[in-house]
Amino acid sequence: MAVQVLERTVPVAAPPVLDRCRVLGILNVTPDSFSDGGRFAAVGAAVEGGLALARQGADLVDVGGESTRPGAVRVDEGEELRRVIPVVRALSEAGVAVSIDTMRARVAEAACAAGAVLVNDVSGGLADPAMLDVIAATGRQCVLMHWRGHSTDMDRRAVYGDLLTEVVDELVDRVDAAVAAGVDPDRIVLDPGLGFAKDAEQSWALLAAYPRLSSLGFPLLVGASRKRFLAECVDPALASPSVPTDRDDASAAVAAYVAGAGAWGVRVHDVAPAAAAVRVAARLQEARSGLDRRRWR
Repeated sequence: MAVQVLERTVPVAAPPVLDRCRVLGILNVTPDSFSDGGRFAAVGAAVEGGLALARQGADLVDVGGESTRPGAVRVDEGEELRRVIPVVRALSEAGVAVSIDTMRARVAEAACAAGAVLVNDVSGGLADPAMLDVIAATGRQCVLMHWRGHSTDMDRRAVYGDLLTEVVDELVDRVDAAVAAGVDPDRIVLDPGLGFAKDAEQSWALLAAYPRLSSLGFPLLVGASRKRFLAECVDPALASPSVPTDRDDASAAVAAYVAGAGAWGVRVHDVAPAAAAVRVAARLQEARSGLDRRRWR
């Protein structure tokens, strides 16, 4: 399959069809992301970084040109396009399956034309009213995250009467809006939005409630990597809880937990440990199924 962009044929890598949890490797093409801002601001460095993520075991490379860390101020659309499109195109041409992490319909549309196979919108289609129409028109798979507002004020929106019920209801609202816009429900993945308008206790509660979230009947993507709520799991005698990269072991542990619980995917910075974790979870599930079959012989 290919699409025509600026009179050039851009190959579109097929989205991975797997019988295990997928690993989305995070590629922040930004100067201000909370843990790795600036590392991949140049196109060449970003492309090399994306290729490295694929070699480490990423099933998709998730390219984002706008930081969503708490307090981050939005960049303009032109700058976001300048940052991400050359990287998406180059990685797609190299045969890497790419997802585009954006809240803007025009960026999503351009990225899909450049080869992206999935649109990951952390606003669930709320930030840009044209987003769901674009997803429907492109036919791409999409991730709709639970979201209550932009980074500048999301922390004050972490107020819930019944956390799980409200998150579930608000995710269902996004599904309904997407389907009404023409998005194929079989192409929708949901994300509970850990750390987005949720404090640490609320993020842990959502992880603990994973079975209820999965009962919605949609694949689930979990993004816990290096987030603030994991800081309490870092041994201060060995590392610094305040340093995002020192939360990588805890991030891999969450990946193992949700992969074992049946998650569609995990979104991570440190790919290799997460790739090992999801494969261990898949192998354990295979072994468990074998035990169950033998039990009834």
